[in-house]
Amino acid sequence: MTDERPATTGVILAGGLARRMGGGDKPMRTIGGSPILDHVITRLTPQCEGLLLNANGDPARFARFGLPVIADTVEDYPGPLAGVLAALDWVAENRAGVEWVVSVAGDCPFLPNDLVERFHQARFAEDAQLCVAASNGRSHPVIGLWHVGLREDLRQALKEGMRKIDRWTANYRLATVSWPADPVDPFFNANTLDDLAEAERLARVLGE
Repeated sequence: MTDERPATTGVILAGGLARRMGGGDKPMRTIGGSPILDHVITRLTPQCEGLLLNANGDPARFARFGLPVIADTVEDYPGPLAGVLAALDWVAENRAGVEWVVSVAGDCPFLPNDLVERFHQARFAEDAQLCVAASNGRSHPVIGLWHVGLREDLRQALKEGMRKIDRWTANYRLATVSWPADPVDPFFNANTLDDLAEAERLARVLGE
């Protein structure tokens, strides 16, 4: 990739338990006949030098997607920050020269096609260490750009009980990058059965 968009590994955070949908893996629920995860992979693949899937439990349930499945590297399933750390650790050990990881939620089927590019533009312009996405006046800290060099800081924070992403990112130079929410919020996420029905409607709006 160019200097404007250096090599970046994508991690899809798929650890949610979908309690509001009756349990199971949210990314495996379908929109337009395809799992949400397929939509996420399709949008993120062209933007990254490779993708990872962060999920705990039996990785075989995701085998058909052909991605490395990495579990949390800290105990007690402390949330999305643990998935980010697992990705940073994996990249440090397996992708020499890659310094950046972009994280996305596994239940966001309409991710923007310029996510990684705009993150790096903002990082460079604002001399930021981290980036997060925003839309419709609200930040989405799970959708972020992370430097591999911060992994030990993050590991220590998790050991000390840190759970909220925005509390951790507040310690660093942070760029917040906004996207328009019209005609579809690119960070719409399917948390409930009603959300799934809305996602079906939005997919038709986008012609998907």
